[in-house]
Amino acid sequence: MLQMRSPQGMMDMILGGTLFTRIILLVTAVFSLASWVIIFWKLGQFRRLRRQGTEFLQSVERAPRLEDAYKLVLGLKESPYVRIFRRGINFFSELRPGALKPNAPPTPGLTDAQLEALRLVLEKDQAEERDSLAAGLAWLAIIGTVGPLLGLLGTVVGVMDAFLGITAVGSANISAVAPGIAEALVTTVAGLAAAIPAVIAYNYFVAKLNFFAGELQGFANEFIGALAREGRL
Repeated sequence: MLQMRSPQGMMDMILGGTLFTRIILLVTAVFSLASWVIIFWKLGQFRRLRRQGTEFLQSVERAPRLEDAYKLVLGLKESPYVRIFRRGINFFSELRPGALKPNAPPTPGLTDAQLEALRLVLEKDQAEERDSLAAGLAWLAIIGTVGPLLGLLGTVVGVMDAFLGITAVGSANISAVAPGIAEALVTTVAGLAAAIPAVIAYNYFVAKLNFFAGELQGFANEFIGALAREGRL
C-alpha cells in the first residue's frame, strides 16, 4: 500500500505542497512585502508631517500679523501647512491687491461672496492634501481584505487534494489525513500573516489621517479668523 509522506516542518510543507499552493504562498508573500513597504513609508511620512506641523505653528505664533507670518513661512520647507497658508494669502492678495504690503492703506473688507470663495479655495486645497497623504492606504485595505481570502482558497483546494490523495491510497486513518490537512492550512496561516499587519496599519493610519485633516480644517478657520481680527473681512 502507498504511504503518504509526512511533512517534518513548515518549510517541508511549503516545498512539498502542490503548484497551486505554492502560487498562493508566493502571492501572499508579495502582498506581505508590499504591506510592510507601505507601512514603513507611511510611518516616515506621518512622522515628517508631525515635525513640519510643529515648525509651522511655532513660526506662525511668533508673527504678530499675517504679513509677518507669511515672511516666516516662506523660509520653511514645503509642507501641506505651508502650501495651504500660501494659497490662502495669495488668493486674498488677488482679491485685495497690495493689502498685505508694509504700510498699506486701509482697504475695504471682503464681501460675503469673496469670503465664501476663500473658504472654498481652502477646502479644495485641504481635500487635495488629504488625498495626497492617503496614497497607499487603499492597498493596505486591499491586502487586509484579500489576504485571508487567498489563504482560504488555498486551504480549500489543499483539503480537496488531501481527500483525493486519501482516496488514491485507500486509507482514512489520522496518519493519512493529517499531513494533507496540515499542508492545506499553511496558506491560511500565510494569508493571515499578510493581512493582520495590513489591517492594523490601515486603521492606525486612517486615524492619523483624520487627525491631520482636522488640523488643516482648524488652521483654515484660524486663517479666516486672523483676517477678521485684523479688520480685513
